[in-house]
Parts: sequence; structure tokens; C-alpha cells
Amino acid sequence: KAPATCPNCKGSGQVRFQQGFFSVSKTCGKCHGEGRIITDPCKPCKGQGRIKRYREINVRIPAGVDTDSKLRMSGEGELGLYGGPPGDLYIFINVEEHQFFKREGMTLYCKVPVSFPHAALGAEIEVPTIDGVTNLKIPQGTPSGKAFHLKGKGMPRIGSHQRGDQIVIVNIEVPKHLTSRQKEILEEFAKINGDEVSKGFKEKLKDLFAGMKT
Repeated sequence: KAPATCPNCKGSGQVRFQQGFFSVSKTCGKCHGEGRIITDPCKPCKGQGRIKRYREINVRIPAGVDTDSKLRMSGEGELGLYGGPPGDLYIFINVEEHQFFKREGMTLYCKVPVSFPHAALGAEIEVPTIDGVTNLKIPQGTPSGKAFHLKGKGMPRIGSHQRGDQIVIVNIEVPKHLTSRQKEILEEFAKINGDEVSKGFKEKLKDLFAGMKT
């Protein structure tokens, strides 16, 4: 049957009562403020006009969302009481961590392993981006921890064509196992270059202790 007018509040959803010299209104306890009641409620919905069911919907995730981003799906919420319009569904995003990239806002960070010869002599290496693999030229003498900026290769801003940057951090890999020939080459390199490095370090130590004595 169709909802009937609540006989207690006469359809207003409010009832008035006298409290001393004052007249006070409160929500009707029979219809709970609806102004209507179901005189012959069905068992599945108990007169509410709705039952609980679960269903799956397809959601389009816009580019650039981050953890705690909130999406609103209009009209995908619960149905209103007694055939009322449905509400909205809010979806809270939780972005999983990536094996290569770390994100800070629109900026992406990526550590890339580089061999010692490539770092010393310079090379063109492959770098992963969210658009695919790109090439990056590193100059000779690149130290470990050196950062290179890839402009426009970061995360997009939601609802915009603007994108952040990707920062590539070089991580020089030191080989753990060397062949006899590789050891010979490195030992020869150490003999040629070792004095220059140690000389510069000794000069810094002399300046440090000289300053402490004065």
C-alpha cells in the first residue's frame, strides 16, 4: 500500500506539546519526522521501501590521484526512504607503493643503478618513466647520488595537462666479484690516480689541524 498520512502529527512530521507557559515542537515519534507511515509494511523492507544489496560498479580513476583523494559518484549511494532519491557514493583512494618510483606531490623520484665505468667515462642509460623507457645522458665523472631532472615526466595534476618532474638519482654500483684481469686494471688505475686523491685529502687534513693549533 502507498504511505498514509501520519495520524499522530497530521503529516507535519512535528508534534507540539505544552511545557509550562511554552509550546514546544519535537519530531513525531510515530513517523520519525516523515509525516507518512506505512500501515501495512512488507516483511523484506519493513516499510522502508528499500532493501540492502551489494553490487559492483565501474569507476574511472582520473590521472593524478593520490592516497586520500576522494571521488564522488553522484546517485550511486543508498536509496532514500520510501522511494526517495538515492544519495552519493564517495570513494577514498589508497595508492600502492611502486617498485621503482616514489612520489611527493607531482614529483617522482627514481633511483637508477649505474656501473662504475659508465659513471667515470659517461654514458647514455635507459631510465624508466610512467610513459615508458627513456634515454638519459650522464656526463663523465658522475658521482653516486647525483640527481638529474626529467622535466614534465612526473605525475599529472588532476583535471589539468600540467605535469611535474621526475628526478633520477644515480646509484653507482661497485662490483663484488672481479676477474683477475679486472683486478689488474683497477690496481693500475689506483696507482695512477691514488696519489692525487690522497694528496688532496692530506692537504685538507693539514689545513684542519693548522687551524686547530692557531
